[in-house]
This record gives sequence, C-alpha cells and structure tokens, in this order.
Amino acid sequence: MRFLITSRIALPGLLLASLLTLAACSSKEPVPAPPPQEISLDAVGHYCSMNLVEHAGPKGQIFIEGRADPVWFTAIKQVFAYTLLPEEPKAISGIYVNDMGKSKSWDQPDAGAWIAAGDAWYVIESDYVGGMGAEDAVPFGEKAQADSFAAAHGGRVVAYSDVPEEYVWRQ
Repeated sequence: MRFLITSRIALPGLLLASLLTLAACSSKEPVPAPPPQEISLDAVGHYCSMNLVEHAGPKGQIFIEGRADPVWFTAIKQVFAYTLLPEEPKAISGIYVNDMGKSKSWDQPDAGAWIAAGDAWYVIESDYVGGMGAEDAVPFGEKAQADSFAAAHGGRVVAYSDVPEEYVWRQ
C-alpha cells in the first residue's frame, strides 16, 4: 500500500519533470550573431545584383541562420525593406550597417566601420543621396554625430525601431 501511494504521488511529478526536460531540449536557443564581414570584390547587392564597391555611401549586411555569407545591400533603406518583406527569410542572426561616424570616406566606408543595426542612430529624410542614386538613411553609432549631420543636411534622427515603414517604401 505504501508503494502505491508513493507511486501515485511520484508518477505525476516524474511525468512533469520529463515533459519539462523534453521542452527544454527542443527549445531553440537564439543563434549568436556572427561578426560583420568586410566588403570584398565579390560582394553583390541583394536587390540590384551589382558589385558593392561600385556604389558610394553606407552599406548593410544581414546574416541568415545556417548561411555563412551575409546578404549584402547597397543602400540602408534596402536593409529595412528586407526585414519587412514577407517573402524574405526571417531567421536573421545579425544585421550590420556602416557607422558613418567612424568612416573617413563616404565613397567607400572604412574597413571595421560596422555597427549592429539596432545600435545605430539613423538620419532619415535628409538631402543625402545614397549609393543607389536616391535619398537614403545614414547610420551613426553616436547620436551626437547623427544630430550634427541632421543639422547640416536636414532630416531627423531616429533609432532603428523608430524608422517608419512608410519612409522605407518612399522613393
């Protein structure tokens, strides 16, 4: 009788522990973001299929889980568009943009001048014309640099999460 009472109490606990263990094993851990890559002569823009070194201004790169090479972008608005389009992959493990406050060259941003897209400040709606010949967002690692650029070139400063969707689609 003692064994029956103990097993009735222990069995539900064992089942619960087993289920929790299985759930923990099957839950997917977030994939850490790989470090940004430098632009090579072979880097081609995702939407334009053109070589990135042929375009001036800040660029972007997005890493997709299970893929070693990033998806490259010749304009910052394209980075935002990629994340919004339903047909593009959503298993994103990292997004980087050029930090124009760390780059001496606006034609070809310096090696190492990358910042996680979510950490950047963006000047939008300015007079800056990007690599694809249209107005583009300009990323900066420091808000003061973004504010200074906006004061000189117009526009406004926003965080990554505050870039309006209608701005991304505006040409």
